[in-house]
Amino acid sequence: MSVPIKATIEKVPGGMMLVPLLVGAVLATFAPGTADFFGSFTGGLLTGSTPILAVFYVCMGASINVRATPYILKKGGALFGSKVLLAIVIGIVAGRFMTELPIQGGLLAGLSVLALVAAFSDTNGGLYMALMGQYGSPKDVAAYSIMTIESGPFLTMAILGVAGLSAFPWQSLVGALIPLLLGMLLGSLDPAMRKFLSSAAPVLIFFFGLALGFGISLQTVLKAGLLGLVLGILVLGVGAVVLFFADRATGGSGLGGLAAASTAGNAAAVPMLVAAANHAYLPAAGPATVLVSASIVVTSIGTPLVVAWYARRLGSRAANNIRTPVAEAAR
Repeated sequence: MSVPIKATIEKVPGGMMLVPLLVGAVLATFAPGTADFFGSFTGGLLTGSTPILAVFYVCMGASINVRATPYILKKGGALFGSKVLLAIVIGIVAGRFMTELPIQGGLLAGLSVLALVAAFSDTNGGLYMALMGQYGSPKDVAAYSIMTIESGPFLTMAILGVAGLSAFPWQSLVGALIPLLLGMLLGSLDPAMRKFLSSAAPVLIFFFGLALGFGISLQTVLKAGLLGLVLGILVLGVGAVVLFFADRATGGSGLGGLAAASTAGNAAAVPMLVAAANHAYLPAAGPATVLVSASIVVTSIGTPLVVAWYARRLGSRAANNIRTPVAEAAR
C-alpha cells in the first residue's frame, strides 16, 4: 500500500516547512515533555534545530558559486539595512508616545517600545534560509550570513539608545559564516561533493521545521491575546512591504524580502537581556517577552504562507509570459 504523504504535504503552501512546524508546535503545546521523556535520538530530533540548521548551511554553501559573493553582499546588505531602518523608524515614532515603561491599561496594555523594536529588528534566519532553500536559490540563502548581525540584543539596545552597554558579538557572526564557507570550499574543490551535499538541503528543511515547531507553544498566542496577534501581523505585513521593495531594488524577485518578514526565535530572550543591561526597561521586559513570543508564532506560520503564495504567483506569471509569444507566433 502506498500513501502519498509527500504529495499531500506539498499541496499545502510551504508545506515542507509549515506542516512539520505545526506538528512540532502541537506536540510542544500538548506534550511539552516529550523530548525529555524519550531523550536520546528522539529528544535530539525535536530539539536539534541549531545543529540541523548548521548542516543545512554547509549543504547550501556547497552549491554556491564563489563568483556569487557580490550578490550575497548586495542582497544581504539591502535586507539587513531595510530591516534595521524599519525598526529604527518604529522605535523613534513609538518613543514619542511611550517611555521605557509599558502601557498600563486599555487594549494596548503591555505594549512597549522594547517589544516593538525586539519584534521588528531580528529576522528568523532558519525560516528565511529554509524558505529560500525551497523557493529561492543558494545565493539567496547565503544572503542571511549578512543578516546574522541582527541576532542578539546588540541592535535592539542600539536602537533604544543604549548600544554602549553591550559589546558587538563578532564571534556569533563569524560562527554563522564558517559552515557556509566550509560548504563553499568543499563544493568548489570537488563537483562530486557539491552534488552530494546540495542534494541533502531539501531533506533538512523538513526536519528543521519539526525542531523549530517544537520550540513554539501555541499557548503563547492565547496568553498574549489579540495584541500579540496584531503585533505578529504587523511584523509580517509592514515588514513584507518594506523588504519586498528592498529585494526588488537589488534585482531580486521579492521572495527574499517576504521570507525575511518574520521575528526570530531568539528575539524572545532579547527583552530580558536588554533589561539586564538597563534596569529602566525591567518593567517592560516581561510583557514584551510574551508579545515577542506571540509574534514569533504568528510569523513562523504566516511567513511561509505568504512566500508560497507569491512563489505560485511568480510561477503563473512566468507561464503566461511563455504562452503569450507562442500564441502570437501561431497567429
